[in-house]
Amino acid sequence: MEQVKTVGLLTFLTIMFVMIGSYFGGQNGMMIALLMAGVMNFYAYFYSDKMVLAHYNAVEVDRVHASGLFDIVERLTAKAGIPMPRIYIIPEQSPNAFATGRNPEHAAVAVTEGLLELLNEEEVEAVIAHELSHVRHYDILIGTIAATFAGAISFIANMMQWGAFFGGGRDREGGGNPIVMLLLAIVLPIAAMIIQMSVSRSREYLADEGAARLTGHPEWLQSALLKLENYAKGIPLQQADTTTAHMFIINPLSGKNISMADLFRTHPSTEERIARLEELKSELGSFSSTNSNNIKYDRRFVRKY
Repeated sequence: MEQVKTVGLLTFLTIMFVMIGSYFGGQNGMMIALLMAGVMNFYAYFYSDKMVLAHYNAVEVDRVHASGLFDIVERLTAKAGIPMPRIYIIPEQSPNAFATGRNPEHAAVAVTEGLLELLNEEEVEAVIAHELSHVRHYDILIGTIAATFAGAISFIANMMQWGAFFGGGRDREGGGNPIVMLLLAIVLPIAAMIIQMSVSRSREYLADEGAARLTGHPEWLQSALLKLENYAKGIPLQQADTTTAHMFIINPLSGKNISMADLFRTHPSTEERIARLEELKSELGSFSSTNSNNIKYDRRFVRKY
């Protein structure tokens, strides 16, 4: 089912690109847009995860440099019945995490230094379980594809703004009206955000439930979400942008003054997520515990890069 959704998303975005190319360049523009969409589909499928990890300066770690984190991921993947993903640490104090990759066999989980320092072991386990649930449901492929195309759509919108300003966009075949170009420059970024919301908000609820069932403790994730939300507002993720915000467990833009990000939320509210997890407690028969140990890792290894 998730593969069908991925194909549908790729098809929709390809058609959007071709229509834009046809409008501004006629048949030639349509062919160029189709070629660009083909290249982007290939790149998004095979390389978008590397692009996202590089954007956030994520450093891959192993058992030697992050033994506690490695043990948690190894234990949860065995329980979930999926391959061991690559593990990355992002040298940022804002607490957050995301998963990426095209399938469970080529997945990666990234957490920030701030998350490892803020959360205790049980809360970190809940966050990792949430991200692994995304991996199991193939959300990571849909998310990285959406991020790639959202970036491209934003780029096109910027070009349209300049074209409308200078009266460009006209040719013998298609002819682009500057007013239409300006309208599309406004509409396209909104369309990109809607695409991100459509593949993100409902998936967060499912990943939360998957994490609760995988750990057997909804309260671990409740506590983690509350801490992450509160701290993320005061410590924004420096490299965060609207094209990749939907990939994180908590909106990394919540600490930035971006009105559009508030209007088009890529994440459901933390209060609603916690409330839904509360409903699972009686079903799972979970109980609270008081483990306050933080995950140990070699900070020098991360800072070295």
